Amino acid sequence: MEQSRLFKIVYHLLEKGKSTAPELAEKFEVSIRTIYRDLDTISAAGIPIYATQGKGGGIFIMQDFVLNKSLLSEQEKEQILMAKTMKREEIFFCS
Repeated sequence: MEQSRLFKIVYHLLEKGKSTAPELAEKFEVSIRTIYRDLDTISAAGIPIYATQGKGGGIFIMQDFVLNKSLLSEQEKEQILMAKTMKREEIFFCS
């Protein structure tokens, strides 16, 4: 499930602090390209996710961002992501 993976990526980055695309791809058993698409989706959902290149670089979420994991049920999380995905597709098809 893509939505589940998106939340898992966010939680992983919040807990670990920083990770590389290859590390995330290996952890979630997807391609690096899929990770970059997921990061675009996460960013479009309003989560401040950033990537830096070079030695010591990686993917991270702004330090002051707080996601209260207990506020939303798993079903609510999936519904929010589904709505965001549908809205993005609507914009794409209307363009």
